[in-house]
Amino acid sequence: MERRRHFHKMSLAGFWIVLLGCLALCHAAPTIAPTVSPEEQDLAEAYLSSFYGDVGMTNSSVRRLAKSSFNLDLQAMQAFFGLEITGVLNNETVEVMKAPRCGVSDISRYGHFHGKPKWRKTLITYSITQYTPDLTQSQVDTAIGQAFQLYSDVTPLNFKQIYSGTADIMILFKGGSHGDFYPFDGRGGVLAHANSPGQGQGGDTHFDEDETWTLTQRGVNLLLVAAHEFGHALGLDHSRDRRALMYPTYQYVNTNGYKLPDDDRRGVQALYGSRTPVPTAASTPTPDPDPEDPTDKPDPLPNPRDEQCSRDLVFDAATSIRRDLYFFKNGYYWRKNARGIRLTKVSTIWPQINVVDAAFEVPRERTVYLFEGRQYWGISSYSKRMMSGYPKSITSLGLPSSVSKVDAAVYVVSTGKTLIFVNNQYWSYDESRSRMDSGYPRFITQDFPGIGSKVDAAFENYGYLYFSDGSRQTEYYLQSKRVNRVLLNYGWLNCY
Repeated sequence: MERRRHFHKMSLAGFWIVLLGCLALCHAAPTIAPTVSPEEQDLAEAYLSSFYGDVGMTNSSVRRLAKSSFNLDLQAMQAFFGLEITGVLNNETVEVMKAPRCGVSDISRYGHFHGKPKWRKTLITYSITQYTPDLTQSQVDTAIGQAFQLYSDVTPLNFKQIYSGTADIMILFKGGSHGDFYPFDGRGGVLAHANSPGQGQGGDTHFDEDETWTLTQRGVNLLLVAAHEFGHALGLDHSRDRRALMYPTYQYVNTNGYKLPDDDRRGVQALYGSRTPVPTAASTPTPDPDPEDPTDKPDPLPNPRDEQCSRDLVFDAATSIRRDLYFFKNGYYWRKNARGIRLTKVSTIWPQINVVDAAFEVPRERTVYLFEGRQYWGISSYSKRMMSGYPKSITSLGLPSSVSKVDAAVYVVSTGKTLIFVNNQYWSYDESRSRMDSGYPRFITQDFPGIGSKVDAAFENYGYLYFSDGSRQTEYYLQSKRVNRVLLNYGWLNCY
């Protein structure tokens, strides 16, 4: 499982949800009058919204209504940093929030990502595709090489810079939008981010060019930030040890003779083991494996787990089921909720179904409909059991017999209509009258300008419709018929 990690002004994620249950029982928040300015309150709300809200929850007014969520998130942050756990924003908490840091969930001691992803080979290549003008190219190469060497000194891993082609870890310096799902936010906010190990974009690391990159105490020290991000690229999560490199808050330390702190060394060695002693002159050295040798690459898995954080991820179908989001791919589905993401094979839950082509939920009916080929099934959204009388032919919905499969479907709560997409056209099914509306099919481009001519998957979330065409996804506001933003599918799967 690939995750994106980044430095930011004080941020957490939902990893503290178990701890919060204890906090709610053990710490009654005293009544304390806020002592912060409206601007600082807005800053805190924006920060918590950005790093705690689900992908796609862009409506700030919706989020601000969830005061209890704000207070719980605030309690988690205060607990981690040893502040008084009040759930109330105060000056001390704001000061900690303003410290530059890596914006990701924080855990005790060294930590690994869920599933402990790691590289399955000992020689890892990297390539710097875009440099910062703050330093010479030679200085950047040296600092990046030193950052990798911190890990090669204590593990069997070796790192090699290449200057053409695709490396295991692709590195660039660029500000703002830079070709992935998470644009940088200017100086002093997010400093850098990296993906955890995996195929495709696994390990890729980006640095915000709006920062001033240095090799000293002034500005942002490239060696320290790079070493932190490469920890993520190798599979390390954050540490609660304040002396650790993987502690989330950025702080300068003297880099002369810098070695990997003990906590980080134990964490990376738990994944890769210790480095063997250097062989003597009489020993026969073992050559590094060829980075182009296909036998040195990870074996493909029989499910889409390796694709989870690929920028090229294409969904077969998507839907909500009782506020959880389900994303279907190759006979599996990812279920996303507040507890995280879980990958499950479709046939283990619904034995009659092999691959889901399309899916939609009608909340008022407490029913989910799953399509495969020319058939579809009704599923209870509460029990997840198949309903009697299914499967039915898709022609029973009013689709012509020439349609062999449905590409996507979505129920629109505000209209009571289900939109059914096939190739470059769509139908509108009236759920209240249980029949297809007249005048259909219509061309997708005619009624949904900007989303493309084909829809592979569609679902509704917090008032927005999300249409996927290949790996590209459009967030669409139906009432004004406008595109709000363009996303990539993998961003929904906690690939930060």
